[in-house]
Amino acid sequence: MVRVKNRIRLQEAVRFHGHLGPYLVLGILAGDLLLKKIKCDKYFGLDIKVYGASLKPKSCLIDGLQLSTGATYGKGNITKFDGKQIKIECCKQNCRGKAILRFSKYLLKELENVMTHRDAEALARKLYDSDISKLLNITLNP
Repeated sequence: MVRVKNRIRLQEAVRFHGHLGPYLVLGILAGDLLLKKIKCDKYFGLDIKVYGASLKPKSCLIDGLQLSTGATYGKGNITKFDGKQIKIECCKQNCRGKAILRFSKYLLKELENVMTHRDAEALARKLYDSDISKLLNITLNP
């Protein structure tokens, strides 16, 4: 049942975003992990800062984060910044929990190997079913 639920969630994300790609999937996975680690509910009470994802395809990460966390540009609780590498900071608005997330070296290598749209879709499906600990490095700060 969980696998079916996950597939439906992925289909909804693709319908919202317009296509399946690894950065969309990574945004979904990152958002889920961040909320869990800082023990924060979706939608309100959190601020997210995204660095290094200003241009496509990396900016697709932001749609995945909006879908998984409920933080949106309209509410003003997600903001993007320039940066050389992708980094996501998630903080409870009362500053009683903060997490910083970065991509693992393994993940960066996987992303470098994407050459075609077909490669991107295949990697996105693979990532969605992967062990998140191989993909994302998270640091918790009080």
